[in-house]
Amino acid sequence: MPFSPPLNFDTPLRYGSLELGSRYLLSPLAGYTNLPFRRVIRPLGGLGLATTDLVNARGLVEGGRLSQQLIETTDDDSPLSVQIFGNDPQVMADAARLLEARGVDSIDINMGCPVDHVTKTGAGASLMQNTDRTVGMVASVVDAVSLPVTVKMRLGWDENHITAPRFARLFEEVGVVAIAIHGRTRSQGFSGNVDRKGIRQVVEAVESIPVIGNGDIRTIPDAIQMFQETGCAGISIGRGALANPWIFRQLLEWETCNGQYQPAGGFDERLSLLRKQFRLLEQQLGFDIAIGQFRRMAHWYLKSMRVRAALRHRFDQAKTNDELEDALREINEVGPHTGSRDALPDMHVPVPGGPVERW
Repeated sequence: MPFSPPLNFDTPLRYGSLELGSRYLLSPLAGYTNLPFRRVIRPLGGLGLATTDLVNARGLVEGGRLSQQLIETTDDDSPLSVQIFGNDPQVMADAARLLEARGVDSIDINMGCPVDHVTKTGAGASLMQNTDRTVGMVASVVDAVSLPVTVKMRLGWDENHITAPRFARLFEEVGVVAIAIHGRTRSQGFSGNVDRKGIRQVVEAVESIPVIGNGDIRTIPDAIQMFQETGCAGISIGRGALANPWIFRQLLEWETCNGQYQPAGGFDERLSLLRKQFRLLEQQLGFDIAIGQFRRMAHWYLKSMRVRAALRHRFDQAKTNDELEDALREINEVGPHTGSRDALPDMHVPVPGGPVERW
């Protein structure tokens, strides 16, 4: 696709006082955008901001182990936004103050999670059903801290309630510095196609804050189409980065090199990233917990490397460090079953399927 920069290419992406290094962001993705993953993709280049997995605000305030683990960071994990979810204005504000004291760069409020066990508590996408209460809660977070506060949301609860444009304008009025918008409703889950016209309506609803486009961005052409059809100021990528951790670098190259960009890493580069990410997770959690948590991430690494199913299964069955290393040694020796070590076919990580109420 030919080089065609968005209208706002000449100005850097800013979240209030925070100037980002690029307009390409890592989306919060439950179970994947943890500290080890963020640490392996940042050195690849092009990433302007990473956001944590969504964190329960009440769990954070009460010192819950999982919430504390999700916000762990290091000096090389910057700039970092922490995404919090909840429905109690006081708890959300207290969580924001705690995060400010921890030194994070930005706070993101989750209004997009469609999962039933989150929406039933009045959090996530269900916040899009109550304008006054939701705007008041967001204002309480903005007023509690001096950090940039952003919101990620969907287009609305369902096709009959497309509330994102109105919410975006109201959030801007209470001090939110950016909006990330996933171009589906809650009732859609991840079915159907992203509605880029709906995202454009959000872009047109605000006066000056940036709107970040999100959803179905798996390739550079997908990102270009998002820019061209929505006028968004930046791009947020989740599953596309699992399949291609180099996508942020490629997008920055596309922006700065007249539409040209280098290919994604091959078999050996992906194997190196897999090893590095697992060892970082092992350092954080210990081997026994790390190996269990890493299996679903390793699955996508190995699929993208075109490793045969039998060898993927052997890795999945590894329970000791020796077994893991033996599996990786054989994977390295056999190599990909399609493509070559230097040129692998594209792979896409599928989204959850089925009725969203059953997730």
